[in-house]
Amino acid sequence: MFRVGIGQDSHRFAKLRKPLILGGVKVSDKGGLRGNSDTDVILHSLCNALSSAIGGDSLSTWSDEMCRRGIKDSQMYVLYIFKKVKREKYKVENVSIALEAKKPYIKLVTVQRIKKNIASLLQVESTQVGITFTSGEGLTSFGRGLGMQAISMVLLSK
Repeated sequence: MFRVGIGQDSHRFAKLRKPLILGGVKVSDKGGLRGNSDTDVILHSLCNALSSAIGGDSLSTWSDEMCRRGIKDSQMYVLYIFKKVKREKYKVENVSIALEAKKPYIKLVTVQRIKKNIASLLQVESTQVGITFTSGEGLTSFGRGLGMQAISMVLLSK
């Protein structure tokens, strides 16, 4: 049996100096996103995709409480929902992530670190994680540099 999940997340850039975290990797010390957690749009969209694939709820239904308890690292949110995925006897076949943002430019070596980190969290090979980037040609607020949006898709099998 196969299950597919799609997840989305977006955040505006923070006005105050805050690190930018993507896929559990610190991309820079500035240029972070506005929100209560580390605002990792990639991992937030991934959580939503994993949850929807198993018939679950939105990220906020569990992450808000975790954040109030001081858990702001989005990797912990991924581990939380991935535990539920495994409890249902599913495994991840592959992950596809699309990030829309005008800035910052993300080097290929950083993308490889993000893929490796996501693969580790989901107990798969990094070749099972695809990440693409687009500026959207400036057609959306993300493409105009106001924030970032990530869309994730997962394929699970039992």
